[in-house]
Formats: sequence, C-alpha cells, structure tokens
Amino acid sequence: MIRGDGLLNHDLLPDEKGPQDQCGVFGVWAPGEEVAKLTFFGLYALQHRGQESAGIATSDGKKLLVYKDMGLVSQVFSESALESLVGHIAVGHNRYSTTGSSSWRNAQPTLGRTASGTVALAHNGNLTNTTDLVEMLREVYPDQTDNEITGGNTTDTAVLTALMAGDLDHTLEATALELLPKVKGAFCLVFMDETTLYAARDPQGVRPLVLGRLERGWVIASETAALDIVGASFVREVEPGELIAIDENGLRSSKFAEVKRAGCVFEYVYLARPDTAINGKNVYDARVEMGRTLAREYPVEADLVIPTPESGTPAAIGFSQESGIPFGHGLVKNAYVGRTFIQPSQTIRQRGIRLKLNPLKEVIRGKRIIVVDDSIVRGNTQRALVQMLREAGAAEIHVRISSPPITWPCFYGIDFATRAELIATGLGVEDVRESIGADSLGYLTKDGMIAATGQQEKQLCTACFTGTYPIELPTADRLGKNLLERTEDPAACNPGPDSELDSIIREAESGSTK
Repeated sequence: MIRGDGLLNHDLLPDEKGPQDQCGVFGVWAPGEEVAKLTFFGLYALQHRGQESAGIATSDGKKLLVYKDMGLVSQVFSESALESLVGHIAVGHNRYSTTGSSSWRNAQPTLGRTASGTVALAHNGNLTNTTDLVEMLREVYPDQTDNEITGGNTTDTAVLTALMAGDLDHTLEATALELLPKVKGAFCLVFMDETTLYAARDPQGVRPLVLGRLERGWVIASETAALDIVGASFVREVEPGELIAIDENGLRSSKFAEVKRAGCVFEYVYLARPDTAINGKNVYDARVEMGRTLAREYPVEADLVIPTPESGTPAAIGFSQESGIPFGHGLVKNAYVGRTFIQPSQTIRQRGIRLKLNPLKEVIRGKRIIVVDDSIVRGNTQRALVQMLREAGAAEIHVRISSPPITWPCFYGIDFATRAELIATGLGVEDVRESIGADSLGYLTKDGMIAATGQQEKQLCTACFTGTYPIELPTADRLGKNLLERTEDPAACNPGPDSELDSIIREAESGSTK
C-alpha cells in the first residue's frame, strides 16, 4: 500500500538553512520483532539527515508492503500505519532532495519488480554517472519511456532500482554484484526483496553506514546513534565496496570493488549527530577538538564564548576550554521552527532569524562576544546574527568557524549552494568579515580540522574546501544532479575562473533545480 495526499512541506526559512545531507537509511532483519516500529525509531534518530519525506517497506517472507509520504517521520506514521506493516524484514528512509524535486513521487523506498518478486530500495548519497546508468536503463527497457520505467520518479535512486529489477535471469544478489561496480559517486544502499535484507556502500565510503546486532536479528543504519535508539549493539562499519546480504541462513558478505576510502569530512563538522561514531571516532569529541584547535589558531580577548545553537555547541565548548574564556548560552533556539505548511509573510521573513534564535540581552549586553559556528555558506545567517547581537548590546562580536571556508559545491550528497552563492568563493576572509559585520573572523584551518577527526587526510573527502574531488567527475554534458528533471537556469552559472573544472561545475549547476 502506498499513501500520498500531495501535501508538501516547505522550509519556513529557506534562506537560513544550513548544509543538508541527502538522506538517512535504516534496515532490519529480525524474526519475532516489530520491525516496522524499530525502523520508525531508527528513522526518528536519523531525522536530521532528511526532513522532506519518510517511508518504510516490510516483508513477511511472502508479501512486501510500502508506506511513505511527505513530512517528518512523526507526521507520516501513525500507530495504525505501523501495525499494518507486518513482517520480519524492513527498510526505511527519510529524504532531503539533492536529486529530483521534493515531491511524493520521489519519496523512498522505491519499488521495482524482479524475476522472483519485488525490490524496495533506500539510498543515501548522490551518483555522478547517472547519465551512463540511464543509457543502460534504456537498453534494458527499449520499448518504454523514462517516466514509464521509473514510474515518474526523477531521482537517481529510481534508476538504480529499475536496473536492479531489470535482470530477469539472475537473483537480486547476483544482479547487485554485477551492477554495483558500474555505479559511480556516493551511495549507501539498504534494500530488500521478500526474503533478504541487503546493504551496500560505495568504494570510497563517502557516507557512513554501520552494522548492528539485535538479540534476534541485524540492523543496518546510516549512523551508530540509530543503533543506540533501537537497542542494537555496534558490530562494525559496512566496508567501502561491500555488499551484505542477511536472510534465514545468516549474514554473508561480498566485495564488489576495492576500497578507496574517502569519507566525507563534513560528517564530522556538521552532518552527523554528535552522539555518532564514524570510523572509530566520536563525532562530539572531534567537534570539541575542532573548537580547541580554533582557539589556538585564532585567539582573541573576549568576555564570553557562545555557540550558534545547536551545531556550534561542541566547538564552542572546546574553544572555551582551550582559551579559558567562559562558555555561556547567549542565544535561545526555538525548537519548533524548521518545517511548516504555512508560508511566512514578507514582514516575518525579514525578521526570519528571530523565529529561530533570540538573544539573551542580559547575558550579552556590554560584553565582548565570541560566536562559534560550524560553517558559513551564503553568509545570510551570520550577517543577521551579528546584527541581532549588536542590537542586544554586545560590545564586540568575534565570529569563529570550526571549518575552513566552503568554496566548492558537493556532488556526493550535500546540498551546498552553487559556487556563485558561496560567500567564500569570491571573497577573502577579511571581505567576508566585513560582509557579515563582525569585528573579527577566523576559520579553522584544513589541517586543524583533519587532525581533529583522527583520520588520515588521504582517507577523507575535503572537496567542498579544496576543490579536489576523490571520485572522478564526468564531462559537463554528462554531469547532472537532476538528469531526468533538468531545468536550465543560466543565472546559476558561476562567472569565476575558466579552469576545466570550473567549466564543468558551472554547466552542471546550470542544470540543477535544487
């Protein structure tokens, strides 16, 4: 059963949102457990990774059911909906769109008919060779249009699902092992048919994916925090280039590609929950260390260190510990702002940041303030925040950022702005400081950021900071985040340097509908 009423959540403050990751994925194989409810709570723990739609597929070994809709996990699923999703296998997904529009037809899990049954697939990441995959798809289904093949779904996930289902001569597992080496980009897949749960991760391991153990089964999740929520013990990461299959015979593992590890460093900076561990490193500890390093690299005399809630809090704590300057909460966050069906009026939009954050005037007035945040994308939030703190009576405002300047777009699943919109692309640090109105501005260095993660630089993707992409990008005419739903927008092109990579990125961005 598939439910959809056409409702679409909108960002209350679209200009003020931070970087968004594409999705969260969750899977469980556990006979005797209420797998739909386990998946619901797993998705709840991963809600920060996607807030546009949510879906769960289950199977009792004979019949596969899917329930999905637009909205937050708590909005989509009722008690009765979860009780109707019976079985011992489940796959779940919550989505933030980086490919394909935000609409019900693009919600996941996506479905396809295989030789022996049905496949339901959930995907976190972003593919870079969708053009090649679509050409493969047209060869498999020569008598159908793209929309007929994918059911109107315009995401790269739908293309993968159709290819998984298109081989009528082999099992789903054999088809996956044949297909996955041909897929390029960032992908964490959790998928299932009527009898088996599968998980796969790209050879670079760009996005996190972990394996957990229940007393009576197994769990796959985007982050370890989701394992904790459902009472599963952490076993290990799903390895880059690995396909896992879980059924009544147990767990088996296959390698479909050699490991070329390049985990996303921005997971440590912002994307992952602070109570998650990635590749053996606790994310909270990494962010505190980023703040400590930032205090050493860009010290300043001040009276109080405050975070931009909530993402800047661990780094602000580290900055305070290292500098000896007291930590305090100078901003109060409205926990209920973020998603709504009601569009704000222009008057309210102009005061938009106050719907999210409001200063504690008695704490701020007359003090020299250090404001710690994780990143600056367009600069809109920081500009409004500095103005608000000045109006609250701050004597000085020093902004410290626990990552380097973001100057390049992401093709692996983070919804960064185009290069033309990234404030640090065309401005130096002093120019950015002047633009946001701060008394001083300091960014964490790349070396400081990497050291805080406890990982080797060669095993991390730092493309959004450096422009060095670990997964080769195709030529401009074959690179597109929304291949099946391309809208030309010349205004999105970046007028920057005429390097080959700049040209590729500008042309790709001109076709993006994000």
